[in-house]
Amino acid sequence: MIEQFHFLRPLWLLALLVPVLVIWLSSRSTDVRKQWKGMIEPHLLDRLIVDGASGSRVHPSWVLAAALFLSIIAASGPTWQRELPPFVEDTAPLVIAVDLSPTMDAIDVSPSRLERAKLKIKDIITDRSGGRTAVIAYAGSPHLVLPLTEDVSLIETYTDALATRIMPVEGKDSAKALQLAELTLAPEDASGTILFLTDGIEQKAFDVFKRNTKHGIVVLGFGTAEGGPVKTADGGFLTDAAGSRVFAKMDLEGLKNLHALTGADVATMTDDDTDARWVLQRIRTNFAQKQASEGDRWRDMGWWALVPLVIVFALSFRRGWVVRTGMVLLALRMVLPAEARAADFADMWLTPDQQGRIAYERGDYDRAAAHFIDPMWKGTSLYRAGKYQEAIDAFAAVDTPESWYDQGNALLHAGKLEDAVTAYRRAIEKRPNWPEATANLAIAENLVKRKKDDEQEQEQDPNQSPDQIQFDDKGKQGKAGQMNIAEQTSELWMKNIQISPADLMARKFAIEVQEKKP
Repeated sequence: MIEQFHFLRPLWLLALLVPVLVIWLSSRSTDVRKQWKGMIEPHLLDRLIVDGASGSRVHPSWVLAAALFLSIIAASGPTWQRELPPFVEDTAPLVIAVDLSPTMDAIDVSPSRLERAKLKIKDIITDRSGGRTAVIAYAGSPHLVLPLTEDVSLIETYTDALATRIMPVEGKDSAKALQLAELTLAPEDASGTILFLTDGIEQKAFDVFKRNTKHGIVVLGFGTAEGGPVKTADGGFLTDAAGSRVFAKMDLEGLKNLHALTGADVATMTDDDTDARWVLQRIRTNFAQKQASEGDRWRDMGWWALVPLVIVFALSFRRGWVVRTGMVLLALRMVLPAEARAADFADMWLTPDQQGRIAYERGDYDRAAAHFIDPMWKGTSLYRAGKYQEAIDAFAAVDTPESWYDQGNALLHAGKLEDAVTAYRRAIEKRPNWPEATANLAIAENLVKRKKDDEQEQEQDPNQSPDQIQFDDKGKQGKAGQMNIAEQTSELWMKNIQISPADLMARKFAIEVQEKKP
């Protein structure tokens, strides 16, 4: 902290000569001997001057000099820490990349490497109070399970459903998983942390890990150096071409090399929560280090000088005058209603957007929407308050990819599927290769198709409810589940689908792989 201390406006320090000059002039003007030295003989002057009473009397010139000194220091802008961008959360964003390659089903740790990884995820997100977390699953291809969210229960629901069988491409590609994690964190102003839960990182991925500079990388290894048999979905064990059981070992040497060559923080799992606490500490450390090294905005700490400055200026008033004035002002304020007093105080010190942010963090979304001037934050508050049409109107005032994406979420939530498809497409046009928008577009298009199919079915079956959308994995051979669009959340579109989360993710990942094929 000391080495970062500096002044934002150092030229103001030249004005420190002013309080020095005030004290010097004051000392000359109060020296009675010097004033009369040229008019009265010294031996007579000593008899004529009556010295004041001894004591530590405060001179007005000293008060003025102290006030000027504090004012100049405040104006020069002392600072020692960087300022976060507006509306950046204090808690660092986190992306958890879970390895779902077959070796994660090895049982050298009980009950399996993957199950232990799920338990660690619960430990980590439980202690990240208010922290936004995203989840990625990867094997031969990476897939976004959940975008950044604070919903702990939703994260637990879908991480519990992770299984190696849902991955459409075999193998392991940690480099692509890292790239998807970076894309997920790209819209964030704050630097985040990417956590890999795996039993090894391939050597060919080291170059990609080394190129990552903005976000911290933490790798937590699962398994043992001795290895263990790999269970299969049917309850058996994975075998090689000769029919022998495969014993998968944790690539401990590779993890050590990863740390040495790329600087990534690497550790292996423990039976207690020591590893989870280590991960949380690394997340906080990465966030602090990145914020200390990024950006050029420093927090102006000169306002701290206002406290002693007020005390010093109070000494310059006549005795009793400040007290009488303060009592009158206090009496006038007490006549006003409590809400008016609070609003008046807030308007005095905070901008409407700042007041809106305070209300938003308290969960009072209606009040937040009433305060916010920024259309994106106003729309987000209205959306959180369940006022989807008003949220759409607020988002529509901004022509950005984020605005179109949020409009799509609100439209999807309001059940306007075709309009949601259009909004997601506009978002992708303005920001190509946006994984969240692409995923939501695929879902919206799928819902539109399902709705049309259902309308055709309803012509044949008039007893079917028009407010439901039926899912069928194999044409029209059964109803796999249903979703009430009016109850669907925005970006977390999977929350109310009444089918297995694992099956849903398997379907989603397969669609994404098909879309990427030339």
